[in-house]
Amino acid sequence: MNVLFIAAEADPFAKTGGLGDVVGSLPCALRKLGIDARVLIPHYGTIDGEKYGLTYNFQFRHTRTVGTADVLVSKTDYKGVPIYFLRSWPFFSERYVYTDTNWDNQRFIFFSQAAMGAVWELANGADGDNWWPDVIHVHDWHTGLIPFLLHTTRFVDGWNKIASVISIHNMAYQGKMAGIWLDTVGLPPRDHWALEMTNHGGDLLAIGLAYAEKLNTVSPNHATELHYPRFGEGLETLIWVRDRDFSGILNGLDMELYNPATDPHIFRKFDADNFRTERIHNKRSLQELVGLPVSDDIPVIGLVSRLVDQKGIDLAVDALRWLCVDSDVQVIALGSGEDELQFALWKLSNDFHWKVRAYTTYDPILAQRIYAGSDFLLMPSRYEPCGTSQMIALRYGCLPIVRETGGLKDTVTNYDNGSGSVGTGFSFLWETPEAVLGTLRWAIDTYRHKHKAFERMQERGMRIDWAWDKSAQQYIDLYENAIRVKRGWLNG
Repeated sequence: MNVLFIAAEADPFAKTGGLGDVVGSLPCALRKLGIDARVLIPHYGTIDGEKYGLTYNFQFRHTRTVGTADVLVSKTDYKGVPIYFLRSWPFFSERYVYTDTNWDNQRFIFFSQAAMGAVWELANGADGDNWWPDVIHVHDWHTGLIPFLLHTTRFVDGWNKIASVISIHNMAYQGKMAGIWLDTVGLPPRDHWALEMTNHGGDLLAIGLAYAEKLNTVSPNHATELHYPRFGEGLETLIWVRDRDFSGILNGLDMELYNPATDPHIFRKFDADNFRTERIHNKRSLQELVGLPVSDDIPVIGLVSRLVDQKGIDLAVDALRWLCVDSDVQVIALGSGEDELQFALWKLSNDFHWKVRAYTTYDPILAQRIYAGSDFLLMPSRYEPCGTSQMIALRYGCLPIVRETGGLKDTVTNYDNGSGSVGTGFSFLWETPEAVLGTLRWAIDTYRHKHKAFERMQERGMRIDWAWDKSAQQYIDLYENAIRVKRGWLNG
């Protein structure tokens, strides 16, 4: 089976969140299972071609009703996966992945159309073989137009056998108000009855949800959540319409990259067998690094996050402020994002400078050290389609404190049998600072007074296998079902 991933991001070349993690990891796992998986992303100005070994592959001229563009496609191999990079001035010349809504709508409409041209070139030997994908797997709104473009070619040989799958990584971003640009470039009307009924014919994500053969999101619990207005962001009706074709597949984790036994960035390597004696050195070194008192007895709460409303940072700050008033704790926060939230973290750090440190930046090495040295990771997300931070934390013996939502509910368990929690973390439901504070106090009480139970939770979390193997097989099943749907229609 041939599968082409078409997406806006792929780690390590361009990444702003979980989407990049999936597109960077899942194709590798699929290839290990015998799938010829390849990836096509925009060639942003941020991508260092020399660093990643990009070489010229082919070029073609793409014609639209608004003009003609020269498209250059470069290529590299990443962990055995062919990665194609599509460039055409001025659409991806910027030194950043995303810009403003108006321009991004135009850029990704162009990318979707040009990606179809690249598929045609690959099918006609541009890369040395006549490679047709059996499935095109698109991700989020950026490439949501492609299932519709495939639909318009459903009577054309070759194209009529390609099935499409769309993955939802974040329903909050939909490519809204793209309709005027779709009309400008001369695309036919999106006549799917569900789009007409819901008035979403100009919404790029909605278009993908309507026309793809199969739909999925990145955790089973979030698949349930998306049926309802609180999480569906206005597209819940489309989810209900496509319910029989919709599923949730939990993201995996790169177990080789995130491995405390081999991680070169942490202070002392450890594993599930020796963490009781070795992991503490990471805590001490982290405290020393950030200038906090070095103490084994003080619980350290880590926070590694984008600073946006989705992540519940305002709930965390209010709860941590209360906690710092009356508890002997330390807090180390890392992240960047909205100015208001950055300021709130800075003020918390300033007001409690002897027990709180806040770094409003992006620092992947410090992030690894926080996972390896903190006792807890706080993730009070309002919604979290899957999340990988809690998986990384568990892998490093850092117990997550999470809200029961999306993939956090699927990956972190907690219950108390009277002698301490016997799950893998601590969770709460209500979106309030009080709920965060109460759960923080519960976690700290476990650390101080039921430490053997705390260590059992650490070991249990460290031994979980988050590898992509199981999820990759579920994706293969999804692709096979998509192909049956597409070719069943073709055959009658």
